[in-house]
Amino acid sequence: MAWQVGGVGVAAQAVAYGFARYGYGLFLPSLRDRFGLSTSVLGLVNSVSYSGYLLALVTVGALVSRLGPRPMVVAAGVSAGIGMVTVAVARSTWVLVVGLVVAGMASGFSWAPFSDTADRLLPDRTRERVMALIPSGTAFGVTVAGPLALAARGANWRYAWIGFALVAFAMAWYAARVLPAGRHRGDAGGNGGGHAVTARWFLRPAAVPLYVTAFVYGVIGAFYWAFAVEAVSDAAGEGSPVAPLFWTLMGLAGLSGVFAGAFFLRLGLRLGQAVLFLALSAAIALLGLAPDALGPVIASAVLYGPAFMATSSLLALWSYRVFPEQPSTGFSATVLALGLGTLTGPATLGAVADHYSLRAGFLVAAAVALISLAFRPPARRSEDDVTRGQEAGVVSRER
Repeated sequence: MAWQVGGVGVAAQAVAYGFARYGYGLFLPSLRDRFGLSTSVLGLVNSVSYSGYLLALVTVGALVSRLGPRPMVVAAGVSAGIGMVTVAVARSTWVLVVGLVVAGMASGFSWAPFSDTADRLLPDRTRERVMALIPSGTAFGVTVAGPLALAARGANWRYAWIGFALVAFAMAWYAARVLPAGRHRGDAGGNGGGHAVTARWFLRPAAVPLYVTAFVYGVIGAFYWAFAVEAVSDAAGEGSPVAPLFWTLMGLAGLSGVFAGAFFLRLGLRLGQAVLFLALSAAIALLGLAPDALGPVIASAVLYGPAFMATSSLLALWSYRVFPEQPSTGFSATVLALGLGTLTGPATLGAVADHYSLRAGFLVAAAVALISLAFRPPARRSEDDVTRGQEAGVVSRER
């Protein structure tokens, strides 16, 4: 059962994030040429596509306790498949946007149900190993998408999206076979812990730096995923294989994110946050300074992949400290702040890039990443924190 849950979890993240959510950025040059879109419009389209992600998050929060995890994960595969088929057949910008919004819902549906699934089906020690594996699905998806984009360059980009959609429908079928029906046995208990959840509960002072960091992470992450390939492609020239290879390298490097729990166990959250956001800022700045130089492009991919994957673990651990009495509810608010950042980043930074240059957009994004250094996790690192770091850092690496 552990291998089955881990397998469908990895597949769900690969489809929802590696294909449906980040595929737009990988194929941005082809979409730009086909639909004749400016950089600012491309950024706006990407931001609108994240509205599907936020809608799915709200839906999961309202329904998972009633319906259980299986319908949510199946919905991720179905929405990804339908959305990506729509993108593949789009002949106008509005159909493209509809497809991206529907496909983007998959990432909102796919992440939360697996904490429930693992809790229901797996013993403690196995649960930790499986939940450490599941988030790496994003990196696997990115790694697979790169060579597929290389094979489907130019007018053949539609075939890649059809291939993504077929994998998504297969994942939905597999999830329907593997995941349990019905709600969690503890869901009937209501809120859990007896603590009233009010606006004041969410807006406690300790939560503000967490929300700001999550928002910044969303802003810079969405912009990088949307425009990194565009920057590399513009610099390398039409028909160059550099951009898909860059994407593949970023995915391969990101696989090291499975070791994020050990990283935070050694450094703690405060120092770990500084290291990760400095790495993210450097990775983004490299594409602003030298997208036409192979060395900086490789360094950007190698820095960004692991830092991006590990930062999601940072947010989960930090949220656990801020909301120890109801960690899942608190983390949902953290993910919402991240989602608002993903909605904001491509549109605003895309407008900067359109007005000045794409390089300028990356340099501004690198500066925005440094804002997070003013909003730090608490310095306290008790034995309890270390234990939670070892467990939650790999268990809750959800975006």
